[in-house]
Amino acid sequence: MDKRLDAPWTLLRYGIGLTATLAGLDKFFYLLADWSAYVSPLAERLLPFSTGTFMGIVGVIEFAVGVAILAGLTRLGAYVASGWLLAVAANVVLAGFYDVAVRDVVMAVAAFTLARLAEVRHEAHAYEYNSIAQRSGDHATA
Repeated sequence: MDKRLDAPWTLLRYGIGLTATLAGLDKFFYLLADWSAYVSPLAERLLPFSTGTFMGIVGVIEFAVGVAILAGLTRLGAYVASGWLLAVAANVVLAGFYDVAVRDVVMAVAAFTLARLAEVRHEAHAYEYNSIAQRSGDHATA
């Protein structure tokens, strides 16, 4: 794979992975924001439990997604993050936070890009491995 993509890959992986991990943790500590304020009135009415409980569930999911991205399940974690962020954007639009929704959509695009880069990297490594194995096999039979 083109080495010029290594830095963007690393920046996206750590940026998205750490952001999801820290946002997930903060759902329990509320140091960055009062996250429950971003839950739309419609979502609040539909929830079968309190907003605080919902934020705890959200925190666990975000933390798991961030750890997955950082721990090597980058493609899966990034696709989940991308879909998750689009759902969050829809919720914050309903809550009237349009500026936050725009940022979440851009982060969803970045997460999708990371997932696609992960696919390309995986295919490139598989191709390189197979090419090396074939060349080694060719020399062994010669």
